[in-house]
Amino acid sequence: MAHATLGAMKASAADIALICEALPDVELGTSWGGRPTYKVPRGPKGKGFVLYRAPGKTAVDPSSGEQYTDLLVISVPSADAKMALVQDAELPFFTIDHFNGFNAVLVQQSRLCEIDRDQLAEVLTEAWAAKAPAKLANDYFAGR
Repeated sequence: MAHATLGAMKASAADIALICEALPDVELGTSWGGRPTYKVPRGPKGKGFVLYRAPGKTAVDPSSGEQYTDLLVISVPSADAKMALVQDAELPFFTIDHFNGFNAVLVQQSRLCEIDRDQLAEVLTEAWAAKAPAKLANDYFAGR
């Protein structure tokens, strides 16, 4: 993933909705205990790819000991993609023990400004593609 470039538009929490809702066949529903979740495809077979996570004892700021209150859980296509995001010290993505074995990363909405909007769009589009039906994803990428 490319790093932030000088003069590039920084991401914000508002960009989550703008980017997700621009992808094909996406709906904002609920999952994982009634949490707002962007899903693909629309309807009962939708799979979540971005979840607004509730504060919990498994996700605590190591410096303050306080529970994170603004976490997003974002799907990634593979364990390698997850490691690439969390091991890059210039990116705000991380993981916790609770997510061992799951292809997802965490990010605080308040830290999205540390990356470019284009980087966020790339991560969210990959998350969408990881959960979208193969034909939908293939058609989307063929048309870009």
